[in-house]
Amino acid sequence: MKIVEVKATTVAVPLEAPLRHSNGAHWGRFVRTIVEIVGDNGLSGFGELGGGGASAEAAITGLAPYLIGHDPLQLEQLRWKIMNPVGSLYNNRMQLHAAIEMACMDLAGKTLGVRACDLLGGAVRETIPFASYIFYRYENPVTGAGGETYADEIVAQVRDLKAQYGFTTHKLKGGHFAPEHDIEVFRALGAAFPEDKLRLDPNSVWSVEEAVRVGHAIEDLNNDYFEDPTWGLEGMRRLRHFVRIPTATNAVVVNFEQLAQCIQHDLVDIILLDTTFWGGLRQAYKAGQVLETFQFGAAVHSSGELGIQLASMLHLGASLANLSFAADAHYHHLTDDIIVGGKLTYHNGAIALPAGPGLGVEVDRDKLAQYAEHYQRTGGYAYDRDPGRPDWFSVFPEQRYADPTVKSAPPEAGVM
Repeated sequence: MKIVEVKATTVAVPLEAPLRHSNGAHWGRFVRTIVEIVGDNGLSGFGELGGGGASAEAAITGLAPYLIGHDPLQLEQLRWKIMNPVGSLYNNRMQLHAAIEMACMDLAGKTLGVRACDLLGGAVRETIPFASYIFYRYENPVTGAGGETYADEIVAQVRDLKAQYGFTTHKLKGGHFAPEHDIEVFRALGAAFPEDKLRLDPNSVWSVEEAVRVGHAIEDLNNDYFEDPTWGLEGMRRLRHFVRIPTATNAVVVNFEQLAQCIQHDLVDIILLDTTFWGGLRQAYKAGQVLETFQFGAAVHSSGELGIQLASMLHLGASLANLSFAADAHYHHLTDDIIVGGKLTYHNGAIALPAGPGLGVEVDRDKLAQYAEHYQRTGGYAYDRDPGRPDWFSVFPEQRYADPTVKSAPPEAGVM
């Protein structure tokens, strides 16, 4: 089995409404690059990474000299070819490798008739629980969806998601408004859903002192963890001296050097493992094994996935023995997907591990073409810019918070 061709296609898939966060916004769509590798047996494997456009596609296809003729089962060789640490000083290929490895595991699994998780050692669970992922949203001018800003509106959003999908864990993306606003909303969630688990994630924008103040204000609630309330390993270390909620990060422990420091110095309690940020499904799984050894918590992180990356997250969640928290997913905010059969479905707040070989999902070629054309029509967007505040940019820990009375953004932010 050898790779004979490498392809990359940028797509834009609409969201129900633009998602507001402390570092900017998702402007009404997720832009993703879909990677396809073709084997000499005629089968294709698929991977996915965030962002897109001509430069992202060229970055993938530019790796063809490393990939043509490569056996997709030789995953350790692939890691050294693409992510050699000396070469990566000049060419950071972490997420490129993640998408290519994802595609190789998909192709190898299809060829051998085994699942991607079986290439890691097998599954210890067949369904993976998920948390709702709650955002303050701009209104979508086309559909009228979104516009949630205040506590009663966020509680209503969670009620709808809980009724529709069965979530019993809820994660609020904070930091967009002033800390007092997040405290009010988060406490309202605690009052409305006292039996459910809660998480607050302001994307690192608070100072240590602000994070301590917020942590004390929510400490009595049914908290899973306090995710990236402040920036950096030193900031997270200081925070742990003052707040009793377990801390978590997806931002400052994303490689094995950082993981070693975190464990040696007891800096963060729970590491959120991302199949793209860590450089691939295998790397995230290896990090999970290290966390299991040292009795640190592990969870599965979301980074704006479509169905291909979601499948990789399911295989990671299925194979981690120490997965003690519901996984994150932006997935329920999407209006559609590029996989055959449409979006994967939730049952009682969980998604079943796909049963088919490889990643267990197939790309719908018509949908791929449809959303590639949608990208050509709508273009990309800057994740770290806010369409409702064109002159704003994020500076933390001296964040300039949004005005909660502003509920709409320019029409292009919500284009469908």
